[in-house]
Amino acid sequence: MRRLLPFCLVLGITACGPLPPTASLPPDAVQGSGDPTRTTILRSAFVFNAPAELAGRPDEAARALAGMEYLAAEIPVGPRWYEFQPQVTFELQRARVEWRQALGIAPAAPPQPVVDSLFAVARGAGVEALPATLYTEPAVTYARLGALPPLPRTALAAAETQQELNRVDSMGRTSPGGDSAGGRGQ
Repeated sequence: MRRLLPFCLVLGITACGPLPPTASLPPDAVQGSGDPTRTTILRSAFVFNAPAELAGRPDEAARALAGMEYLAAEIPVGPRWYEFQPQVTFELQRARVEWRQALGIAPAAPPQPVVDSLFAVARGAGVEALPATLYTEPAVTYARLGALPPLPRTALAAAETQQELNRVDSMGRTSPGGDSAGGRGQ
């Protein structure tokens, strides 16, 4: 029986299928924050439910959308968020379709290069930071960052993620820890 245990573990892990793509935040994602993921949740809920905060500010819009892209990858698989209701993951995935369509991001683009390129725009890199392999029309994407169209699903997903964070916090069930890698310890 002991000799079969390693085989069973490997079989069990491979039966689960491929792991979903993940993403992490860059060190400067939320400067001065002790927990970048929690700060990203709170900031996203604020800015997407107050769209005037992003109007005419492509750098801030890029940062906010990079945060949402990160959350859509982190919340479903991050061990700190196991208490979150599955509805939050569902809403984040639906919202991802919305913002990717609005910005012309390839539907199958892995989240990490999307996060990285949007943060590069937020740092002032301009349209050159938006590779044509991820963005159908980089110049159009950059222009849309300066004048985001309405993103109601994104606003809903951001608000629900914050509400879920508050719910789980009130039960004392989320890990208080955080790190500059956005909660993954990378």
